[in-house]
Amino acid sequence: MADLKPETTRKVDAATLKRALHDGREIAFFDVREHGQYGTGHPFYAVSLPYSRFELELERLAPRKPVRMVLFDEGRGDVAQRAAARASALGYRDVQVLDGGAPAWAAAGYRLFAGVNVPSKTFGELVEHACHTPRITADELDAMRSRGEDVVVLDGRPWSEYRKMNIPGGICCPNGELALRARTLAPDPSTTIVINCAGRTRSIIGAQTLRHFGIENRVVALKDGTQGWFLSGRELERAAERRYPPAPSDLQPLQAQAAQLGARFGVPVIDAAEADRLLADPTRTTYLLDVRTEEEFAAGHLDGAVHAPGGQLIQSTDQWVGVRGAQVILVDTDGVRAPIIAMWLRQLGHDARVLRAHSPVRLGWRPPEATGPTRLPTLV
Repeated sequence: MADLKPETTRKVDAATLKRALHDGREIAFFDVREHGQYGTGHPFYAVSLPYSRFELELERLAPRKPVRMVLFDEGRGDVAQRAAARASALGYRDVQVLDGGAPAWAAAGYRLFAGVNVPSKTFGELVEHACHTPRITADELDAMRSRGEDVVVLDGRPWSEYRKMNIPGGICCPNGELALRARTLAPDPSTTIVINCAGRTRSIIGAQTLRHFGIENRVVALKDGTQGWFLSGRELERAAERRYPPAPSDLQPLQAQAAQLGARFGVPVIDAAEADRLLADPTRTTYLLDVRTEEEFAAGHLDGAVHAPGGQLIQSTDQWVGVRGAQVILVDTDGVRAPIIAMWLRQLGHDARVLRAHSPVRLGWRPPEATGPTRLPTLV
């Protein structure tokens, strides 16, 4: 199908879009400029979906075709209009573009935010302020080690990031795995646990996860992470092989703590029948996200589930959830990880809930049908 002409594309002004982003209804708001342009300045809730990848990623990020959709560009060309044409060709029925793009948004008095993962990074700063999450500097960590203090450094980033560079002696334990595995890595309650990432946000969220979880150890975030360590004049380790251990064999105490924490923050726990009903609802967008490790996901998972490792899901939610106001169902097989990730997502404003874990998933994967709802099989 040929691209629609620009003059045939529906347009929305900045004030109307601003109201729509806060009216409680589902909306997919995509910045279709390339990633570098997006990073220079975009509306707070805009999700990056470059035109060069638009057709490859659109149906994953916005799986329900009737969803309201607004597309955003620099306002000086017709990129958003062309993307709107492609969305219409794919079956989306309620597509508009922001009239005037980025300049019009700024002219209306609304801020353009630089960087990526802005909502999550802002949230991390708010968490630190509200929870008084303790932190230490690279100098303080180095001094603790020099004094022979009992310290373990847990790197809350994914394995691929950890392997590029890490704090010397640090162990890879992504944020989504911390509650499940930290006690194995620091069995002595007198051990100080230091959580680091590349900069700030994941260090804060990782440390506060363990503090919320009630771990007995002193837990602190490393200020400025690997960047701060390097800028302090210290060397980083590369290609390290240390990573998290297997999950404990006795999960009941951890499950009880995770359930208590989830209940504290109002996390709904649903069964397979309820999940199936939500996924079949044609009036709502529902994401089915598996928060376990890559290896666990590859070994078997629910039909239609998408792998979204828990720590990264908090840090960069818009890489998996493209519709504001959508429902999110989180899946694990241990009853520990999903409630904790859902707890954070709900505080971020997402309608997140947890599929009750039974026993390990042994289901092969197949793509969901192109039409009709995804059926959720019974866990075996």
